[in-house]
Amino acid sequence: MNMNPMKPPLYIDSHAHLFYTDYAEDFEQVLQRAKDSGVEFIIVPGTDLLSSQEAVHLAEKYHCIFACVGIHPHEAAKAADADIQSIEELSRHPKVVAIGEIGLDYHYDFSPRDRQSAVFISQMEVAVRRNLPVVIHTRESQRDAFSIVNAVISRYPHWRAGAAFSRRGVFHCFPGTAEEAVGIFQQGFYISYPGIVTFKNSESLEVLKHVGIENILLETDSPYMSPVPLRGKRNEPANIIYIGRKIAETFNVTEEMVAQRTTENTIRLFGLHEKFSDV
Repeated sequence: MNMNPMKPPLYIDSHAHLFYTDYAEDFEQVLQRAKDSGVEFIIVPGTDLLSSQEAVHLAEKYHCIFACVGIHPHEAAKAADADIQSIEELSRHPKVVAIGEIGLDYHYDFSPRDRQSAVFISQMEVAVRRNLPVVIHTRESQRDAFSIVNAVISRYPHWRAGAAFSRRGVFHCFPGTAEEAVGIFQQGFYISYPGIVTFKNSESLEVLKHVGIENILLETDSPYMSPVPLRGKRNEPANIIYIGRKIAETFNVTEEMVAQRTTENTIRLFGLHEKFSDV
């Protein structure tokens, strides 16, 4: 990918929920602001069957958007087996690049933990059958999430293990330690960070200092997690520049270097080079 110094650094927002009604009034302007900020592509993960369908619809309509399809742990109690089958069918769409957002959330426990685990495992198996990466949500549930992921890899060691598929997924808005991150890297996963790295005394920034930028993606998690100086406002993909700049400042490197490395990682994980030859 060419990095023209006369243009803004090129970013990919690896996680933005643009199907939310928060964007109903100014969606086109949101995309234009993203483009003006150097955001070339946006990955939109679903959180249930309906939002996954909406993510695919956006991907069909806009060249810059790709979709992930999946059922979030908050929605696991509402998900029928037929919904997981529908997610698998939806994943066959050419602009679907991953199964997600899936995982475990023990902070809110909106769904019983056993049901969260069952839905998570079922969707991991969908990813294996479809040879797609996964976008994983964990909150106060890392140990169980890692256990499920490791068990799936043990059963299906060839899942995305070839030269062209060397990464299995991303732990988004990574809440864990540097030691946990290293274990994740060894299993073929990236971690990603939203605006939390800009927060004062952020533990995530301390983890990042230990693991570097070689194995990370950037995300906004829009409409949530607005970075400093925009906390309290609706988040959007254009704001990824604040995350990139904070990381560049932390490592004393250029913003262009951060943008290029994380963009290359995102292209590799989601196979975007296979989708468009000009990526």
